[in-house]
Amino acid sequence: MQGKTAIIVDDGIATGMTMLAAIKEVKTRSPRKTVVAVPVASQDASEKMKQEVDDFVVLSVPEFSFGAIGEYYENFRQVSDEEVIEILKDP
Repeated sequence: MQGKTAIIVDDGIATGMTMLAAIKEVKTRSPRKTVVAVPVASQDASEKMKQEVDDFVVLSVPEFSFGAIGEYYENFRQVSDEEVIEILKDP
């Protein structure tokens, strides 16, 4: 990843602690640019991310406070390994 753009993607950021750990690890590999892209993030986490990466892409920053990303989604069910394998097989 040295000299390349590293894009870190997640299903959302509530507190930001896990994403900050991922960013720290990625930065040890000397990327040219670090980008975080998520569909949803808390206001606090959004501010943290903007300070830590070159680009922060987020689709929604709700005004309400949430403790877990699952609270934001209407359906946040677990996806089985088998489902993922089938999706990856589909061209």
